[in-house]
Amino acid sequence: MSYHLYGAPATASLCVHWMLLELQQDFELTLLDLAAQQQRSAEYLRLNPGGRVPTLLVDGAPHSECAALLMLLAERHPEAGWAPAPGSSERADYLQWMVWLSNTLMPAFRAWFYPHEPAGAGHEAAVQAQARAAIEACWARLAGQLSDGRPYLLGSQPRAVDLLATMLVRWSRNMPRPAECWEPLATYSARMRQRPALQEVHRREGLSDWIDTGGRRVPDAA
Repeated sequence: MSYHLYGAPATASLCVHWMLLELQQDFELTLLDLAAQQQRSAEYLRLNPGGRVPTLLVDGAPHSECAALLMLLAERHPEAGWAPAPGSSERADYLQWMVWLSNTLMPAFRAWFYPHEPAGAGHEAAVQAQARAAIEACWARLAGQLSDGRPYLLGSQPRAVDLLATMLVRWSRNMPRPAECWEPLATYSARMRQRPALQEVHRREGLSDWIDTGGRRVPDAA
């Protein structure tokens, strides 16, 4: 199996980068300079016509969409246990949360970070207000999922969906009410930040915020 990840620091490629490290796979990493519009180059658009990251070459074939890539990698390496077995009750929850995060929370973040896109220039404040409300409603729902004390979203074992959720928690770090304002999410993200593979992603992508600050120690999940 061969992998080549195209991404950019701190973007949606972060969770795929993280997954490849968790899987202990050899892979090539190309970090694009989004400010220089490298994602709009003719070479990159041949791989990903949408001009966004991530793109993952899997045995030479390009694939995109971070949630789909997490699920693909989990299925290609079932021995690592990042996805519940097909047909299991946990599998249904896994698919539900993965699609919900990518279809509900990620679009709200897109509106928060790029408020000119949904309604055009001059409406940014209104768009961000709506996006913030949607994001905070998502944190409340995720906090409810974790309120029974479970260490991970689906129970006692981390799954690919936890990598996606943690990346999105990280995206909220500079918002007026970051995800960690909800106590179950604070404990959850502190646990996830202790994973060596996530710390290595930060090192490789040149990131120093969030992973090194505010993280309290919590017991390892049994």
